[in-house]
Amino acid sequence: MIPMTTGPSVTLDLPFADAVAATREALAAQGFGIITEIDIQATMKNKLDEDYPPFLILGACNPGFAHRAMGIDPGVATLLPCNVVVKEQGDTVEVSTVDPHMLVQATGSEALAPLADQLAEMLSGSFAQLSA
Repeated sequence: MIPMTTGPSVTLDLPFADAVAATREALAAQGFGIITEIDIQATMKNKLDEDYPPFLILGACNPGFAHRAMGIDPGVATLLPCNVVVKEQGDTVEVSTVDPHMLVQATGSEALAPLADQLAEMLSGSFAQLSA
C-alpha cells in the first residue's frame, strides 16, 4: 500500500462560499479547470442521513498536463483529476490536496517525476495565491 503524503494546504479565514470561489480562482490562475465537484455534505446527508460541515471535493484538471502524463503512463488516468478538498473546520476553511509526487509512487513510473514536480509547483502557486 502506498502511503498518502500531504501536499499543499492552507487554512482560510473566510466564509465557505468565499473560500470555494477563491480556490476556483486560484486554480484557474494556474491553468486548472474544475471538471468534477463532489458535495460531501449533501451526499452524506442524502445517502446516510449523516450531518457533515460544508465539504467539497473539486476535481481540478489541466488538460495539457493530463495529456502529457497519460502519454508517459496511461495508468495515471486512474489518479486524475487532481482532487482539491475544501472543508469547513469550525470558523475556518481548510483547502488541501495530496502531494503530486503520488503520481510517481502509485504508478512506479519515474518518467512522471518531472511532471509531478511541475504539478507540485502549479498547485503550490494556487495555494500561495490563497494565502496572500
